[in-house]
Amino acid sequence: MDIAIILFFIIGAVFGSFFNVIGLRVPKKEPFHNNRSFCPACKKKLHWHELVPMLSYMIQGGKCGSCHADISRIYPLTEACTGFLFAYSYAHLGFRLELMAALLLTSLLMIIFVSDMAYMRIPNSILLFFLPLLIAMRIISPLEPWYDAIIGGAAGIILIALIIIAFKGGMGAGDMKLFGVLGVVLGWNKVLLAFFLAAFTGAVIGAMLMLANKVKKKQPIPFGPFIVIGGLISYFYGEQILNFYMSLF
Repeated sequence: MDIAIILFFIIGAVFGSFFNVIGLRVPKKEPFHNNRSFCPACKKKLHWHELVPMLSYMIQGGKCGSCHADISRIYPLTEACTGFLFAYSYAHLGFRLELMAALLLTSLLMIIFVSDMAYMRIPNSILLFFLPLLIAMRIISPLEPWYDAIIGGAAGIILIALIIIAFKGGMGAGDMKLFGVLGVVLGWNKVLLAFFLAAFTGAVIGAMLMLANKVKKKQPIPFGPFIVIGGLISYFYGEQILNFYMSLF
């Protein structure tokens, strides 16, 4: 096995731990610099051995070492997913400029995943932080044609805006802005595919949760995680999916 894949997984898991902090604190406007992580139940500040990505959660059995309160599974899930996605980005793209775009996109989506799961919010500050970085990457590593990034950004915003207007809600302004950012990275055709995949997975999983009595009818559920799924599938496999679809005709 390429040692770089293991290194990217470890780096991703460490970043994933930090993304948990950002996703949980930024929406509440809590400081995350110079402020150690703490147990949300007893407020005890965590020691270094309680902050090792994934391992600390497993060793402690998913509980705080002081008050034994349950620790949210979102912490190790984010760390593991970020580690996997960093490693997969390298394995899929290798050492080239587009790898940086993949890592930035993955980082943005994992933070959004945490924030939307916890608060059903997609903070503007997170999108505004990543947008110029992703625009810069599309200048350095452009789509083909280069203006597809501009069309994609506009398409992502307009699509969700029309849905919000037509259905008088259903999706939020945060979803609209996120699709605008995704459009810059993906281009117009892949951002439309990302929306379809997000809506499809959201409908399927939502139906399964209702059948299992986990959620009630008309109970709102965060759409951000489905956008994450749709965006990642579209980024890594959009070309193959679109080519297969076109071949049917």
